[in-house]
Amino acid sequence: MNYQTYQPHPDLESIIRCYWTLEIPADPKAQRQRIVPDGCIEMAFILGDDIKRYTSKDSFILQPRAMVLGQTIEPFYIEPTGDVNTFSVSFYPYGFANFVTAPIKDLANKETPIECLLDEKEAKELTRKIVEATDVKQRIEIIERFLLSKLKQQPMVDHIVKTTIDTLLSKKGSSSISNILKEDLSKRRQLERKFVKQIGISPKQLGKVIRLQGALKMMLNEEGESLTNIAYESEYYDQAHFIKDFREFTGVSPKEFLGNENMALSSLFYK
Repeated sequence: MNYQTYQPHPDLESIIRCYWTLEIPADPKAQRQRIVPDGCIEMAFILGDDIKRYTSKDSFILQPRAMVLGQTIEPFYIEPTGDVNTFSVSFYPYGFANFVTAPIKDLANKETPIECLLDEKEAKELTRKIVEATDVKQRIEIIERFLLSKLKQQPMVDHIVKTTIDTLLSKKGSSSISNILKEDLSKRRQLERKFVKQIGISPKQLGKVIRLQGALKMMLNEEGESLTNIAYESEYYDQAHFIKDFREFTGVSPKEFLGNENMALSSLFYK
């Protein structure tokens, strides 16, 4: 597996986390891979062979060749049908709302073809250019020209939503919404309503996903670290709380995650 990340243009770095590419040669013994929620919205272009996304144990769809994957709150399985070659834009939780008028909540837990979200002619032309580009550098230049031309002058995400997410990111998901709002709970209902519309999931769900990301990175990059220490460092109430949240978003326990062939791709993203 060859996974690479690239940093965005300075004018886009507040809304785009990174660009990434993934290349995997075809393998007749390839395992289904479980993808773990990461709190980001992805605009992905499949440049290799088709990729299956399982909707149940035995049923699947083929992912669109150019798509937006909205916020997810549960793991899902994908499986390549041959060579994997993917180029993707990873948006911060509030990033993609700056480019579309559709409610972000409508994108949650599914793939949406980009021509359903952007002008159809523009979307097809963008996809053609990305596919025909000769290398990653050229693809990044193409997508950045497109996004910069579309970037709205007025922020599409409310200030209260953005500051809440910035706090969740800086605190690695461990700060409660009550603490973020400084006990002004009259704002809570307003925040939750705007959050679902503009981000796609609730602030509590996003906070749990962000905290899990930190714990996952610690597990994969600090070999030998005990689950108790990881739970403590990630500010879970206790190890049981950590394991409960871990199962919710990965479908397995922390011990089952490590070394699991079905988790090889998710592990790669966090190392």
